[in-house]
Amino acid sequence: MSKFLLCALVFCCLTNRSCSVVQLKSVYTSFPDSPARFTGGLNGSAICGDLRLADPIDACSPLLNEVEYSESGSERIALIVRGGCAFEEKVRHAQDSGFRAAIVYDDEHNQDLISTVMGSSEGIWIHAVFVSNAVGEILKEQAVAKGGECCIASFLDETAWTVLVISFISVLAVITLLVMVFFSFNHRWNHIQQPGPIVMEGEEVDVIPCIMYYSANLTGHVGETCAICLEDYKDRENLKLLPCNHVFHATCVNSWLTKWATFCPVCKHDARVGIVSSE
Repeated sequence: MSKFLLCALVFCCLTNRSCSVVQLKSVYTSFPDSPARFTGGLNGSAICGDLRLADPIDACSPLLNEVEYSESGSERIALIVRGGCAFEEKVRHAQDSGFRAAIVYDDEHNQDLISTVMGSSEGIWIHAVFVSNAVGEILKEQAVAKGGECCIASFLDETAWTVLVISFISVLAVITLLVMVFFSFNHRWNHIQQPGPIVMEGEEVDVIPCIMYYSANLTGHVGETCAICLEDYKDRENLKLLPCNHVFHATCVNSWLTKWATFCPVCKHDARVGIVSSE
């Protein structure tokens, strides 16, 4: 039986987006992915190993997979479908079963890949990424085949390293000159303070209107899933409606606005615009 080599290469760009590359019989196709913020980072290294379907595939309970030891040192990577429980719970079950990494794919054919995957990082050391349903189906076909391999790695191949070194050498003189100019005129900017991260205060977040979710009374601007935690809404849960009409779990969006940014995680609209103060 011919072996299929799949490689999901994840690299961090200046835009904090990443890209997966699936290699199937030397044919490369690029797909967008979203690395989980709460899992272990790659730090320029790679995780390679056999791709295995999680059992159960949604990983909402302890996995039945037997992750055997390999003399070649090859790791095991779990392929998991989204839904049924929190992304964080799936990753913890994969880690507890001995998997070195987890790839969670969307259970729906969404056009837009959710880019905000959050959770608690306490006790989690394996790496995890989120991919689309289409990519998941491709990986799923290969995961059931013996010899199917997968790699999750920082995209720094030999060519990239060469370009990086050449670029570094080319701009080294320019950087040195800029540093010298900066320090020579540093007294002109001593009074300027570097701004800290822009977030919202708790009082500002508190005035954002809340609504209670009822699946039987869905409106046009209320979906069924929170784009921050990837969890489906449950009846009688408190949601918050941002000025852009996007809705999230109240606890999720409170944490996002007070710790990460002031804009909507979906459309990037400034959540401070359009909020009416209670004062």
